[in-house]
Amino acid sequence: MLFDPLVTPSIQLANRAVMAPMTRSRAVDANTPNALMADYYGQRATAGLIITEGTSPSPNGLGYARIPGLFNDAQVRGWKAVTDAVHAKGGKIIVQLMHTGRVTHTANLPAGAEVLAPMANVCPGEMYTDAQGMQPHSAPRAMTTEDIAHAVGEYAKSAQLAIEAGFDGVEVHAANGYLIEQFLNANVNQRTDAYGGSIEGRNRFALAVARATVAAIGAHRVGIRLSPYGALQGTGVFSDVDAQYLALVQELSKLDLQYVHLLDHSAMGAPPVPAELKARLRAAFQGVFILAGGFDRSSAQATLQAGQADLIAFARPFLANPDLVERMRAESALNTVDMATFYTPGSKGYTDYPTLAQQSGVPG
Repeated sequence: MLFDPLVTPSIQLANRAVMAPMTRSRAVDANTPNALMADYYGQRATAGLIITEGTSPSPNGLGYARIPGLFNDAQVRGWKAVTDAVHAKGGKIIVQLMHTGRVTHTANLPAGAEVLAPMANVCPGEMYTDAQGMQPHSAPRAMTTEDIAHAVGEYAKSAQLAIEAGFDGVEVHAANGYLIEQFLNANVNQRTDAYGGSIEGRNRFALAVARATVAAIGAHRVGIRLSPYGALQGTGVFSDVDAQYLALVQELSKLDLQYVHLLDHSAMGAPPVPAELKARLRAAFQGVFILAGGFDRSSAQATLQAGQADLIAFARPFLANPDLVERMRAESALNTVDMATFYTPGSKGYTDYPTLAQQSGVPG
């Protein structure tokens, strides 16, 4: 199953292995993709589908050092080199649109940008800045309804730029404690207006972004990533989480979105997403269903064969193994991940992981 093609009216993939989005912090010049990034993604083009690292649709969403954006012409040109590199090798690539919201430090933001969130509450913990090292998260300003409408427009515009840059679609990042999940999560969002206070209210921003993005580029090019039961960035489980995400996915299915990408953080210590909820979300969504979270070759095969997903996303295995699909097919050993170079500038721990052919001394 893992190595079989997936052919649907909205997407045609060579295999069922997805390269999950992973922040790599290599956009060193004005948050603009570069030749090194094109090389990195091109190396991994044998994935059935690549989902890029989180890419901000707004200057306000560039919360981490050196993450890429997609809101100006230079960034479109940079990403075009990336998509060209992947397509030249027969791959498919989607950009993940990630607004960090309150998961931000002002030292990482460009001039004129500000920290925005559903509430004025500071995100717990610290983050790295190139200028000042580790720092507590900066205090956000609570978004007005005008700010919310503006942010929705930024997602839609970024989606249009993504198609201009040659992407096969976009993934709306509504997981991992970033801006959209800050609205979704009852532990973070305690608003009393139309964007909080109930399941419908907390889901409103996510659905507004999904609808605007669909209107901009078509539902067949739009997916979304969700992480119920995640615990990152001060989120965590809340009382009606199952009912809320079921209602959200039912509405997303009505929009005919291309896919739902469900992330289970239990491999990283968070509570597992209950199997029953996964099954209910799978049944509620009529499009492609992707599962992510700690999979290896064996568990991916078993999950696909059980009909629990259409695609399986792999994160760190793709980071260290540009030819991961070939290695899994051959049941070969995987390269060891160098965690010290996850977010450092340069090629080390980024584009220098060897392929099987290179380890065997075969040119290429």
